Amino acid sequence: MPHVLTLCAPAGALTPALTQRVRAALGDLGADPGATEWLSPGEACDLPFRDLATDQATAIARQALGDAPVDAISQETTGRRKQLLLADMDSTIVTSETLDEIAAFAGLKEKIAAITKRSMNGELDFSTALRERVAMLKGLDVSALDATWTATEMTPGAVELIATLRAHGAVTALVSGGFTFFTGRVAQRLGFTHHFANTLEDDGRVLTGRVGEPILDRDAKLATLKRLAAENGLPLTATAAIGDGANDLAMIGAAGLGIAYRAKPVVAAAARARLDHAGLRGVLFAMGFSAGEIQAG
Repeated sequence: MPHVLTLCAPAGALTPALTQRVRAALGDLGADPGATEWLSPGEACDLPFRDLATDQATAIARQALGDAPVDAISQETTGRRKQLLLADMDSTIVTSETLDEIAAFAGLKEKIAAITKRSMNGELDFSTALRERVAMLKGLDVSALDATWTATEMTPGAVELIATLRAHGAVTALVSGGFTFFTGRVAQRLGFTHHFANTLEDDGRVLTGRVGEPILDRDAKLATLKRLAAENGLPLTATAAIGDGANDLAMIGAAGLGIAYRAKPVVAAAARARLDHAGLRGVLFAMGFSAGEIQAG
Protein backbone atom coordinates (compact mmCIF):
# COMPACT_ATOMS: atom_id res chain seq x y z
CA MET A 1 0.00 0.00 0.00
CA PRO A 2 1.48 3.40 -0.95
CA HIS A 3 -0.07 5.35 1.94
CA VAL A 4 -0.74 4.82 5.61
CA LEU A 5 -3.14 6.38 8.07
CA THR A 6 -1.89 6.23 11.65
CA LEU A 7 -4.38 6.49 14.50
CA CYS A 8 -2.98 7.21 17.95
CA ALA A 9 -4.50 8.11 21.28
CA PRO A 10 -3.86 8.11 25.02
CA ALA A 11 -3.29 4.54 26.19
CA GLY A 12 -6.54 2.55 26.12
CA ALA A 13 -8.56 5.11 24.18
CA LEU A 14 -8.18 3.57 20.72
CA THR A 15 -10.73 0.77 20.52
CA PRO A 16 -11.22 -1.77 17.71
CA ALA A 17 -14.67 -0.24 17.16
CA LEU A 18 -13.19 3.19 16.46
CA THR A 19 -10.61 1.68 14.16
CA GLN A 20 -13.30 -0.21 12.25
CA ARG A 21 -15.35 2.98 11.96
CA VAL A 22 -12.44 4.72 10.25
CA ARG A 23 -11.73 1.73 7.98
CA ALA A 24 -15.36 1.71 6.88
CA ALA A 25 -15.30 5.44 6.14
CA LEU A 26 -12.17 5.03 4.03
CA GLY A 27 -13.72 2.11 2.21
CA ASP A 28 -16.88 4.09 1.48
CA LEU A 29 -14.69 6.64 -0.34
CA GLY A 30 -12.98 3.95 -2.37
CA ALA A 31 -9.71 4.13 -0.46
CA ASP A 32 -9.20 0.35 -0.50
CA PRO A 33 -7.98 0.10 3.11
CA GLY A 34 -5.74 -2.78 4.06
CA ALA A 35 -5.76 -4.78 7.27
CA THR A 36 -5.32 -2.97 10.57
CA GLU A 37 -1.73 -3.19 11.86
CA TRP A 38 -1.53 -2.55 15.59
CA LEU A 39 1.54 -0.64 16.75
CA SER A 40 0.39 -0.59 20.37
CA PRO A 41 -2.94 -2.20 21.32
CA GLY A 42 -5.38 0.39 22.58
CA GLU A 43 -2.96 3.19 21.70
CA ALA A 44 -1.90 3.20 18.04
CA CYS A 45 -2.44 1.42 14.76
CA ASP A 46 -1.73 1.77 11.05
CA LEU A 47 -4.36 1.56 8.31
CA PRO A 48 -2.59 1.19 4.96
CA PHE A 49 -4.62 2.50 2.01
CA ARG A 50 -4.49 3.33 -1.67
CA ASP A 51 -6.47 5.37 -4.21
CA LEU A 52 -6.95 8.44 -1.99
CA ALA A 53 -4.86 11.53 -1.27
CA THR A 54 -3.36 11.70 2.21
CA ASP A 55 -5.08 14.96 3.15
CA GLN A 56 -8.43 13.48 2.13
CA ALA A 57 -7.79 10.38 4.23
CA THR A 58 -6.96 12.50 7.26
CA ALA A 59 -10.13 14.55 6.86
CA ILE A 60 -12.27 11.42 6.48
CA ALA A 61 -10.71 9.84 9.56
CA ARG A 62 -11.23 12.92 11.72
CA GLN A 63 -14.86 13.14 10.64
CA ALA A 64 -15.42 9.44 11.37
CA LEU A 65 -13.78 9.75 14.80
CA GLY A 66 -15.94 12.67 15.85
CA ASP A 67 -15.24 13.64 19.46
CA ALA A 68 -13.16 10.54 20.22
CA PRO A 69 -9.74 11.47 21.67
CA VAL A 70 -7.86 9.97 18.73
CA ASP A 71 -5.40 11.63 16.36
CA ALA A 72 -5.13 10.77 12.67
CA ILE A 73 -2.02 11.30 10.54
CA SER A 74 -1.79 10.23 6.88
CA GLN A 75 1.40 10.07 4.82
CA GLU A 76 3.26 8.08 2.21
CA THR A 77 4.48 4.73 3.47
CA THR A 78 7.96 5.15 2.01
CA GLY A 79 10.40 7.12 4.14
CA ARG A 80 8.28 7.32 7.30
CA ARG A 81 11.22 6.99 9.67
CA LYS A 82 12.88 10.37 9.69
CA GLN A 83 16.58 10.89 10.27
CA LEU A 84 16.41 14.42 11.67
CA LEU A 85 13.97 15.85 14.22
CA LEU A 86 13.66 19.50 15.19
CA ALA A 87 11.54 20.06 18.29
CA ASP A 88 10.28 23.21 19.95
CA MET A 89 10.77 23.26 23.72
CA ASP A 90 8.10 25.26 25.57
CA SER A 91 4.68 23.56 25.64
CA THR A 92 6.13 20.82 23.43
CA ILE A 93 9.09 18.99 24.95
CA VAL A 94 8.37 20.57 28.33
CA THR A 95 4.85 21.15 29.64
CA SER A 96 5.26 24.84 30.51
CA GLU A 97 6.17 28.19 28.98
CA THR A 98 9.43 28.81 30.83
CA LEU A 99 9.39 32.59 30.34
CA ASP A 100 5.93 32.78 31.90
CA GLU A 101 7.16 30.72 34.84
CA ILE A 102 10.17 32.99 35.36
CA ALA A 103 7.77 35.95 35.34
CA ALA A 104 5.89 34.42 38.30
CA PHE A 105 8.87 35.28 40.51
CA ALA A 106 8.45 38.93 39.53
CA GLY A 107 4.69 38.85 40.12
CA LEU A 108 4.14 39.27 36.39
CA LYS A 109 3.11 35.80 35.23
CA GLU A 110 -0.44 36.70 34.22
CA LYS A 111 0.62 39.82 32.31
CA ILE A 112 3.50 38.16 30.49
CA ALA A 113 1.53 34.97 29.80
CA ALA A 114 -1.11 37.05 28.01
CA ILE A 115 1.57 38.43 25.67
CA THR A 116 3.02 34.95 25.18
CA LYS A 117 -0.38 33.58 24.17
CA ARG A 118 -0.91 36.28 21.55
CA SER A 119 2.62 35.86 20.19
CA MET A 120 2.28 32.07 19.91
CA ASN A 121 -0.99 32.48 18.00
CA GLY A 122 0.69 34.82 15.51
CA GLU A 123 -1.07 37.97 16.68
CA LEU A 124 2.18 39.74 17.63
CA ASP A 125 5.63 39.90 16.06
CA PHE A 126 7.65 37.26 17.90
CA SER A 127 10.90 39.18 18.29
CA THR A 128 9.18 42.37 19.45
CA ALA A 129 7.06 40.47 21.95
CA LEU A 130 10.09 38.62 23.31
CA ARG A 131 12.06 41.82 23.86
CA GLU A 132 9.04 43.40 25.56
CA ARG A 133 8.56 40.50 27.96
CA VAL A 134 12.23 40.21 28.83
CA ALA A 135 12.47 43.97 29.50
CA MET A 136 9.73 43.60 32.09
CA LEU A 137 11.97 41.22 34.05
CA LYS A 138 14.86 43.67 34.47
CA GLY A 139 16.30 43.41 37.98
CA LEU A 140 14.90 39.95 38.74
CA ASP A 141 17.36 37.82 40.72
CA VAL A 142 18.93 35.08 38.58
CA SER A 143 17.92 32.53 41.23
CA ALA A 144 14.49 32.61 39.58
CA LEU A 145 15.98 30.68 36.66
CA ASP A 146 17.13 27.80 38.83
CA ALA A 147 13.80 27.76 40.66
CA THR A 148 11.96 27.66 37.33
CA TRP A 149 14.13 24.82 36.08
CA THR A 150 13.52 22.80 39.25
CA ALA A 151 9.76 22.99 38.61
CA THR A 152 9.96 22.28 34.87
CA GLU A 153 8.43 18.97 33.78
CA MET A 154 9.06 16.95 30.64
CA THR A 155 6.04 16.26 28.43
CA PRO A 156 4.81 12.63 28.55
CA GLY A 157 6.63 10.68 25.86
CA ALA A 158 9.51 13.15 25.47
CA VAL A 159 12.08 10.82 27.03
CA GLU A 160 10.97 7.91 24.85
CA LEU A 161 10.85 10.03 21.70
CA ILE A 162 14.44 11.20 21.90
CA ALA A 163 15.83 7.92 23.26
CA THR A 164 14.21 5.94 20.43
CA LEU A 165 15.34 8.26 17.66
CA ARG A 166 18.85 8.37 19.12
CA ALA A 167 18.95 4.56 19.26
CA HIS A 168 18.06 4.46 15.57
CA GLY A 169 20.78 6.92 14.58
CA ALA A 170 18.66 10.01 14.03
CA VAL A 171 19.90 13.53 14.71
CA THR A 172 17.74 15.44 17.19
CA ALA A 173 17.76 19.20 17.76
CA LEU A 174 15.94 21.27 20.35
CA VAL A 175 15.25 24.64 18.75
CA SER A 176 13.48 27.21 20.88
CA GLY A 177 12.44 30.83 20.98
CA GLY A 178 13.10 30.48 24.71
CA PHE A 179 16.48 30.48 26.39
CA THR A 180 19.70 28.48 26.36
CA PHE A 181 19.58 28.28 30.16
CA PHE A 182 16.73 25.80 29.73
CA THR A 183 17.47 24.20 26.35
CA GLY A 184 20.93 23.19 27.53
CA ARG A 185 19.49 21.43 30.57
CA VAL A 186 16.65 19.79 28.64
CA ALA A 187 19.05 18.64 25.90
CA GLN A 188 21.38 17.11 28.47
CA ARG A 189 18.58 15.35 30.35
CA LEU A 190 16.95 13.87 27.24
CA GLY A 191 19.99 13.36 25.02
CA PHE A 192 19.34 15.79 22.17
CA THR A 193 22.19 16.01 19.67
CA HIS A 194 21.96 19.82 19.47
CA HIS A 195 20.15 22.68 21.14
CA PHE A 196 19.58 26.25 19.93
CA ALA A 197 17.79 29.12 21.67
CA ASN A 198 18.06 32.75 22.72
CA THR A 199 20.36 34.12 25.41
CA LEU A 200 18.80 35.73 28.46
CA GLU A 201 21.35 38.31 29.64
CA ASP A 202 22.30 38.92 33.27
CA ASP A 203 25.08 40.66 35.18
CA GLY A 204 25.80 37.68 37.38
CA ARG A 205 23.25 38.75 39.97
CA VAL A 206 20.10 39.98 38.24
CA LEU A 207 18.56 39.93 34.77
CA THR A 208 19.46 42.97 32.68
CA GLY A 209 16.15 43.04 30.81
CA ARG A 210 17.88 42.27 27.53
CA VAL A 211 17.98 39.26 25.24
CA GLY A 212 20.96 38.47 23.03
CA GLU A 213 20.76 39.39 19.37
CA PRO A 214 19.96 38.16 16.79
CA ILE A 215 16.80 36.59 18.15
CA LEU A 216 16.03 33.01 17.24
CA ASP A 217 12.63 33.38 15.60
CA ARG A 218 10.44 31.64 13.03
CA ASP A 219 12.90 32.24 10.18
CA ALA A 220 15.83 31.05 12.28
CA LYS A 221 14.03 27.81 13.10
CA LEU A 222 13.46 27.15 9.41
CA ALA A 223 17.07 28.02 8.62
CA THR A 224 18.24 25.60 11.31
CA LEU A 225 16.15 22.81 9.82
CA LYS A 226 17.61 23.39 6.36
CA ARG A 227 21.18 23.75 7.67
CA LEU A 228 21.11 20.57 9.75
CA ALA A 229 19.52 18.64 6.88
CA ALA A 230 22.26 19.80 4.52
CA GLU A 231 25.03 19.09 7.05
CA ASN A 232 23.75 15.54 7.45
CA GLY A 233 23.19 14.97 3.74
CA LEU A 234 19.43 14.65 4.13
CA PRO A 235 16.58 15.87 1.93
CA LEU A 236 13.86 17.75 3.77
CA THR A 237 11.58 14.76 3.16
CA ALA A 238 13.75 12.84 5.65
CA THR A 239 13.15 15.38 8.42
CA ALA A 240 10.50 15.93 11.06
CA ALA A 241 9.55 19.02 13.06
CA ILE A 242 7.17 19.50 15.96
CA GLY A 243 5.93 22.55 17.81
CA ASP A 244 2.91 24.43 19.05
CA GLY A 245 3.35 28.13 18.24
CA ALA A 246 3.28 30.45 15.25
CA ASN A 247 7.07 30.67 15.28
CA ASP A 248 7.13 26.92 14.56
CA LEU A 249 4.96 27.10 11.45
CA ALA A 250 7.73 27.56 8.91
CA MET A 251 9.75 24.55 10.05
CA ILE A 252 6.61 22.44 10.46
CA GLY A 253 5.57 23.29 6.92
CA ALA A 254 9.00 22.53 5.42
CA ALA A 255 9.71 19.23 7.17
CA GLY A 256 8.80 15.91 5.62
CA LEU A 257 6.71 15.19 8.70
CA GLY A 258 5.54 18.41 10.34
CA ILE A 259 3.43 17.97 13.46
CA ALA A 260 1.47 20.56 15.44
CA TYR A 261 1.47 19.45 19.08
CA ARG A 262 -1.37 20.71 21.29
CA ALA A 263 -1.06 23.67 19.00
CA LYS A 264 -2.41 27.19 19.02
CA PRO A 265 -5.39 27.61 16.61
CA VAL A 266 -3.40 29.27 13.82
CA VAL A 267 -0.86 26.43 13.89
CA ALA A 268 -3.40 23.61 14.14
CA ALA A 269 -5.27 25.02 11.15
CA ALA A 270 -2.17 25.14 8.96
CA ALA A 271 -0.31 21.94 9.88
CA ARG A 272 -0.73 18.79 7.80
CA ALA A 273 -0.46 16.62 10.92
CA ARG A 274 -1.63 17.23 14.48
CA LEU A 275 -1.35 15.57 17.84
CA ASP A 276 -4.23 16.95 19.87
CA HIS A 277 -4.73 13.94 22.17
CA ALA A 278 -1.79 11.51 22.16
CA GLY A 279 1.48 12.27 23.90
CA LEU A 280 4.84 12.53 22.18
CA ARG A 281 4.90 8.77 21.64
CA GLY A 282 2.51 9.68 18.84
CA VAL A 283 5.45 11.07 16.84
CA LEU A 284 7.09 7.65 16.98
CA PHE A 285 3.88 5.89 15.96
CA ALA A 286 3.56 8.28 13.01
CA MET A 287 7.07 7.19 12.01
CA GLY A 288 6.00 3.57 12.11
CA PHE A 289 7.64 2.47 15.36
CA SER A 290 5.80 -0.20 17.33
CA ALA A 291 5.58 -0.15 21.13
CA GLY A 292 8.19 -2.91 21.30
CA GLU A 293 10.71 -0.71 19.49
CA ILE A 294 10.26 2.32 21.75
CA GLN A 295 13.16 2.96 24.11
CA ALA A 296 12.48 3.86 27.74
CA GLY A 297 15.45 6.23 27.93
